[in-house]
Amino acid sequence: MYGWSQGGGATLAAASLGEYIAEKGTAADGVEFVGFVAMAPDDVAVLAPRTPLDGPAAEKVVGELAASFSDNVFNFAHFAMTIWATQAAFPGLELADVFTEEGARVVDEIFSNKCMHPGADTMSHAYGREYRSLLRPGARNPVAWVEALVRGSVPPVKPVAPVILYWGTKDTTVPPVMGQLYREQMCKLGGNVARVQLPGAQDHFATPAKSAPLYVPWIKDRFAGKPVEDGCKAGS
Repeated sequence: MYGWSQGGGATLAAASLGEYIAEKGTAADGVEFVGFVAMAPDDVAVLAPRTPLDGPAAEKVVGELAASFSDNVFNFAHFAMTIWATQAAFPGLELADVFTEEGARVVDEIFSNKCMHPGADTMSHAYGREYRSLLRPGARNPVAWVEALVRGSVPPVKPVAPVILYWGTKDTTVPPVMGQLYREQMCKLGGNVARVQLPGAQDHFATPAKSAPLYVPWIKDRFAGKPVEDGCKAGS
């Protein structure tokens, strides 16, 4: 299995769903996973504190997440889409917890009708550089939001097969530290996770093309049953 960006995050999440994969009658029934390739993956859960959060600490987590994805309207649209999807999946959460009244209405209208890139275009056309005005000064119900965001991210469970990550030093869309912390976490759990820095100064959008010459042979070796070195012992 392989994926890029949000697809990379989904790939990492799937790698840790061992109980689901082992079940009968699921989408994974009869499928043997031999490896996972994640290009510039996101992992929100790995950034969350491991200790129980009170309101102010949780509000800080949500605020820092919003700030990290507010450097431009395209990244902000990714954040908005994630919040929109999370409130749809977890009853009790509301868009108005994170966005202003206008922001909640706009985000719901956009992402109820458009996917990511057209949604970002709409937000850019309507708000230009003022897109941050759609955010509340501080999130309401922050503890529930952090818990939901963590549950919707990568579970802290040993991957069922080797994982390899590819990242670029100029990625400002998904912070590369997410992949670094993911690797450290999973190596401590006994996983086999390699993390490869792409040559040159690669940004988020160059990652798939620059990774392909590297991950295609890696995938072929996994299908061929060749032994894979311990990625946790290599450099990162």
